[in-house]
Amino acid sequence: MLLGLLMTGGVYAVLAPATAQETKADQELIDQGRELFLVGCSSCHGTNGEGVSTNRTGYQFGPSLVGVGAAAVDFQVGTGRMPMARPAQQAPRKDRVYNDQEIEALAAFIADLGPGPAIPDAADYSLDGLSEAEREEAIVRGGQIFLTNCTACHNYNGSGGAMPRGGYAPSLKGVDEKHIYEAMLTGPQAMDVFSNGNLSPEEKRDVIAYIKSIENTPSTAASASAGSVPCPRACSPGSSAWAAWWASRSGSQPTRPARRRTRWKREPQRRQPAR
Repeated sequence: MLLGLLMTGGVYAVLAPATAQETKADQELIDQGRELFLVGCSSCHGTNGEGVSTNRTGYQFGPSLVGVGAAAVDFQVGTGRMPMARPAQQAPRKDRVYNDQEIEALAAFIADLGPGPAIPDAADYSLDGLSEAEREEAIVRGGQIFLTNCTACHNYNGSGGAMPRGGYAPSLKGVDEKHIYEAMLTGPQAMDVFSNGNLSPEEKRDVIAYIKSIENTPSTAASASAGSVPCPRACSPGSSAWAAWWASRSGSQPTRPARRRTRWKREPQRRQPAR
């Protein structure tokens, strides 16, 4: 029994100081995030992240941030959408104001306000460790998910498009994999939330793999005409690879719409009256 007590005390002596140091470091990060928040964010979101309402019912300068999680902060601030230069219908992507360490502190402060989605690890969206065949399969699965859930707003090639009430779906080209994952996880602005209950982490990874596979695909008139059909590889509609993939999905070869011929009716000539 004495030996057991000595072993327990030794383990506690090793682990307890580390835990205390980690707690202190976390609190220092939260405090730093609060200082940054009070200066750059509280005018719209309130001093405690509760949001600031306007005199008009249902409208706010900034929504409550309680429960949005660290992932939402990392996306909004990391892509430069926040802080906004001025109130607008939608926050555009721009050069960010804060550096990585400051963004981490802001995310820690917001995460401390209430439970919410955490910042994903690189392993959540990376294809590292997969064989070439498994990568191709992931891209195909991601293309099917993207076609079903994303093309209505972001276009078949991720180039974005107009939305109602002055909004727009932004282009996905050149967006960091982590930020795409966070956007699916948190649903910024008009975007739907794709929680892990709706799309598993593996499915989110597959969607990101598909987006990155078509990132450098040129947009042509031919591909625009077949815009609702994403190809798993960088191929253009009309090519043999595209035809084979379409046949595997639909069970038939793609057909071209028949050209309409316009027939011009000849108007009858009127006879001039005899003089």
